[in-house]
Amino acid sequence: MSKVVELFGKHTKEKGVNWFEVVTEQHCIYANKRCYKVRKSNPETSIGTCTVLYGRQPEPIVICPTRLIERGQIFTDCFHLLTIHEPGNELHIVPEVSIPGGSADYFLVSVKNDKVKDFVGIEIQTLDTTGTVWPERQRLLKELGVPRNDDVESDKPYGMNWKMTAKTILVQMHHKVQTFEHVHKKLVLVIQDKLLAYMSREFKFDHLRNPARIGDSMHLHAYSMNRTQAENFRLGMAARLSTDADGIGTCLGLQAEARIELEQIIETLQSKISANTRFVPV
Repeated sequence: MSKVVELFGKHTKEKGVNWFEVVTEQHCIYANKRCYKVRKSNPETSIGTCTVLYGRQPEPIVICPTRLIERGQIFTDCFHLLTIHEPGNELHIVPEVSIPGGSADYFLVSVKNDKVKDFVGIEIQTLDTTGTVWPERQRLLKELGVPRNDDVESDKPYGMNWKMTAKTILVQMHHKVQTFEHVHKKLVLVIQDKLLAYMSREFKFDHLRNPARIGDSMHLHAYSMNRTQAENFRLGMAARLSTDADGIGTCLGLQAEARIELEQIIETLQSKISANTRFVPV
């Protein structure tokens, strides 16, 4: 039995799904466009795996960052960090914003009269896999009766790259949060609760504030995959922690510096906001 739990945003046990159509269209229901995860050997084929089972854990592990933008909940959960946002201002979600020393996956932006008034940076991190999930995907299609272009019967298992995923994102956050702290803004790291549990065991996390304090520059929002009555899965907030640049440095024992002027970030954001980035609650 395949370990793929969700494919192109649909639970693989869901009844009445035309899987041939789903696989042919390659449409991600969360991004509302074609799944960006493609095969290196065949860029015309989107992989589409959102969540998988691993080890003895009963809940699926999220392996695609786009899966975490379900219903826009992660953005809603950052509204309170827009500390100078006012009623009447527009809210925008601006993806892939470059800043000196790196980039952020999204910016939640408060806009008034087409001018940026406040913003929060949002970074999403899911677990990286070792090996490939492709054989599991192909076994799933075989179980679902969907014709395949190839017949991968490899029994080589995939793994979860816990250590590298956790260390890499913490190093990145340590670097980036100093940028936000310097301009008195907030940066949020969105992860699954299983990754947070690993980080808490393997790194020094006991100094992080729980529950989170709104004045801190660095926030961690962890989400769980909760089973619904329809036997699907839905994101739910599991934990909110906070700290600052020094706190992330304590987690890692590393030192880094990042400085940027507030005007530079605002200039970049204002060049990107448009009617297409305006936040529309689902």
